[in-house]
Amino acid sequence: MDHSPTLKLGDLDVHRLGFGAMRLTGFRPHDERSDAVHVARRAVELGVNFIDTADAYGLGANEELLAEALHPYADDLVIATKIGHTRPSAGEWIPLGRPEYLRQAAELCLRRLKVDTIDLLQLHRIDPKVPASEQFGALAQLRAEGKVRHVGLSEVGVAQLIEARQQLDVVSVQNRYNLTDREHEAVLDYCTAEGIAFVAWLPIAQGGHATSPVLAEIAAELGATPTQISLAWLLHRSPVVVPIPGTRSADHLAENVAAARIGLTGDQLRRLAGAAS
Repeated sequence: MDHSPTLKLGDLDVHRLGFGAMRLTGFRPHDERSDAVHVARRAVELGVNFIDTADAYGLGANEELLAEALHPYADDLVIATKIGHTRPSAGEWIPLGRPEYLRQAAELCLRRLKVDTIDLLQLHRIDPKVPASEQFGALAQLRAEGKVRHVGLSEVGVAQLIEARQQLDVVSVQNRYNLTDREHEAVLDYCTAEGIAFVAWLPIAQGGHATSPVLAEIAAELGATPTQISLAWLLHRSPVVVPIPGTRSADHLAENVAAARIGLTGDQLRRLAGAAS
């Protein structure tokens, strides 16, 4: 079985194996920052044209690093960022969806990324303390003003997505999803039916499935790594899935990108389908 290498994100064509930039920041010494810049540039050299970041990653430092590494951006490069989830301290995440805050956050993203229009702005989390309609309205206004080209949501259920679509043209949903964590199966099925991109974060489950006998067997059959098989499974799972594996290693980056070229047979897909149970 084969899978399409690209999909439409609104009017943008993106390769279906993207890059999650979160792990690139947190560097201290200059040589390590240079390594992070190199990895971001190498991703583009390898054909990645969808990169995901957020204003909460390093308090904006992640966006600044991407601008340092990649600006001026290639015409086909899509930088997606997220707002509405603050990180006041290590390990602490707090949704913040007041419309005036979302507007301020978007303006700062524009400045850090050095763009006039954000390709894809995603609501990082829906703030339960603020009416969802007000949060969606803030995104709609930013798009109407031309500050944002497309909008998406993150960590939402089907009901929230349907509600948002009454106010917004939602082109993407970014939810946690991988071979052994399929909590958002219903959201993926909805996105598949509606042609909405499903951006899978944490696409390679931590621990557990890395030693799965099924993964090891199929990896051996195809001369690949278990990580590559995990990513290939996501690409075969639905034509709207865009996995965004992240890494600080140029070698791991190349390994991840190569997964897009792996074809899985119907038998192999059936065997992998039971890996979560």
